[in-house]
Formats: sequence, C-alpha cells, structure tokens
Amino acid sequence: MDFLSNWVQDFYALPLPAFVVMVGILGLLIGSFLNVVIVRLPTMMHREERLFVLQATEQAIPSDLQGRYTLYTPASHCPQCKAAVQWWMNIPVLSYVMLKGRCHGCQLPISWQYPVVEIASCLAAVVAAISFGVTGKACAIIVLLWVLITLTVIDLRTQLLPDILTLPLLWAGLLVNTQATIVPLTSAVLGTVVGYMSLWSIYQLFKLITGKEGMGYGDFKLLAALGAWLGVGMILPIVLFASLTGSVLGIAMILIKRLQPEIPIAFGPYLAAGGVLAVFYGEQLMTWYLGLMQV
Repeated sequence: MDFLSNWVQDFYALPLPAFVVMVGILGLLIGSFLNVVIVRLPTMMHREERLFVLQATEQAIPSDLQGRYTLYTPASHCPQCKAAVQWWMNIPVLSYVMLKGRCHGCQLPISWQYPVVEIASCLAAVVAAISFGVTGKACAIIVLLWVLITLTVIDLRTQLLPDILTLPLLWAGLLVNTQATIVPLTSAVLGTVVGYMSLWSIYQLFKLITGKEGMGYGDFKLLAALGAWLGVGMILPIVLFASLTGSVLGIAMILIKRLQPEIPIAFGPYLAAGGVLAVFYGEQLMTWYLGLMQV
C-alpha cells in the first residue's frame, strides 16, 4: 500500500509538460491497439454468430471458421497479400510514412484509418491533459475519449456499437463517479437512466407510428454510458447536437446523391461527437441553454 501511495503522490507531482508528453506518446501506442480492436472485433462477433448457428444446426464448420481468431491471433498481416507485418511496421504514424501508405509486400494502399486513429488518440489525450491538468479526472476523460474513438470508427465501418464496449463503458462511468470525479454519483445514475430511456422512447414512438426501426439498441447504450460519465445535465445537449449534425449531414449527402433516403445512417458517431463536445464545453453549453430558457 505504501508503494501505491507513493506512486500516486509521484503522479500528482508530475509537471504538466511532462504529463502531456507522456500521455501523448501513450496515446499513439494506444491508437495502434485501437486499430486492432476496430478491425478485429466486428469480425470476431460475426464469426461467433456463424459458429453458433452452425453448431446449433449441427452443420460442418467451414475452413475459414477453424482456428483461433482473437485480438492477438493470428499475427498482424496484410489483408490482401497476407504478408506478415514486421515490428517496425507497427510504429504509430511513422511506419505509415516510411511505407508511403502502401503494403511492403503487394504495394496496395494501406487504409488511412490507421494513422488517423493513432493521431486522434494522441490528440485526445494531449487536449484532455492540457484541459484538466495532472488529475484523476484527466486520466478518466482520456480513457473515455479513446473508447469513443473506437466506437465511432466501428460504427462508421459496420453500423455496430458492440455491447462488449458500450456496457463496460457504462459501468466504468458509474465507478469513476462514485468519487464524483467528473459529476456526482446521483447525476451519473440519473444520466444513465435518462440517456437510455430517452432514445428508447423515441425508438418505440417512431416504430409505433411508422412500423420501422429508427435506430439500434447500441445507440441507447452509448447515450446511457455518456450519461454515466458526464451526468444527466449533459444528455439534452448531446442529443440535440447529435440530432442536428446527423440531420444536416444526412440531408446534405442525400442532396448530393451519395446516400439513398432509405439507407440507415450510423448515429453513434454523432452521439460520440456530442459527448466530446460536452466533455470540453459542457458547462458553457448548459449556461447558454439555461440563458435561452430564461429569455
């Protein structure tokens, strides 16, 4: 316990510039891992679903489902030519530049996603560190931002918000706020309930009127998780921001004929963006909103 106490004291004694550099470097490394989660987690989920159906119906397991497939196995390789990724090709951002954005084996382009996620992970950590200083709140916010980045890209790629990410994020938010690290626990609990029930109610009303499903359950869980982290007061600004930006971009894409009206739009990225806005400008948003209400 003395070791842990000393470590905590040493942490809080860190100069801010050293803390910013430390979390920035860590952000690049974590960003590389987030790319692995973004690419492999949806595939793992689809494999599990297929295996369940095949086993339940006593069908033969095809060769592409045999063998382990996790975040760590098989080893990283090019999806086109299957060339193994060497250790130096995993250096965040730098390896992408060294390879000129192309596979060293087949010379096909490497997705822009990899450096963008790594840079976003780094910038998120740096901005949070500068905004909140050398505090437990900064560390908590950094973790929240990393998970939001992961969920955003997964939703954009697959229109999935996996429970394995949204539910732990929700419980983590409640645990973080048992010490009122970001908001009081009462506000976090209410944020969880109001966040989930608000979108669930809209979903049920839309389904009752149109007979169609307007959004997925993953959106309810993501907003509940944001409520657990940021409190009940941030639910309305997050939903308003997500709805406004989602509607504007959706209409714009339809007008330029890049999206058919009946094709669903991933709503998770807009909720995540609203959450990020609430993290850094939540108090200003609430002050502005309450000012409007008094007019």
